[in-house]
Amino acid sequence: MREGWPIKITDREITLRPLRYRDKARWDRVRAANAQWLAPWEATRPPIDPDQLLPTFFGMVRHLNREARQGRGLAFGIWIQVDGVDYLAGQITLGGIVMGAYRGAHIGYWIDQRFASKGYVTRAVRALTKFAFMDLKLHRIEINLRPENIASARVAQKSGYVFEGVRPRFLHIAGEWRDHLTYVAENPNL
Repeated sequence: MREGWPIKITDREITLRPLRYRDKARWDRVRAANAQWLAPWEATRPPIDPDQLLPTFFGMVRHLNREARQGRGLAFGIWIQVDGVDYLAGQITLGGIVMGAYRGAHIGYWIDQRFASKGYVTRAVRALTKFAFMDLKLHRIEINLRPENIASARVAQKSGYVFEGVRPRFLHIAGEWRDHLTYVAENPNL
């Protein structure tokens, strides 16, 4: 992506930083504790190649770092410091980065239920959007979300994203092709 990867983005007690191999135990605990909470919103693989396995945590970290170095995506753990303790509270990704005439990307995220509805995701989205607009000089960023995910729609709206439209059967989520609402932010400086 750029010299200096990995990078950190901070906003007071929130730090966005790439996952590292040593984060595996924390990531596993948070994901296991939130499996039911996240299931309705999680991407799933369509049954085209049922033998294809999901990557291990280490494979995922390698892939995400390779994507960042190639300029295709930036993935961060959302770390929140409370009373001097750092908690892995979720993950946020600026993915599908395309330069050239498009200069765009999309943001996706998930949050530990213990940290939901406290403004952390909104602040993480704002911080990552600011980085993408100021440092990467992107023109357009999308957030695509399920129509029934009211909390995620509030995050997009509070982060300055505006509703653009509906994408029928956009992503494979929870075992089916699901419609998504598209929210967009455009760089006011380009």
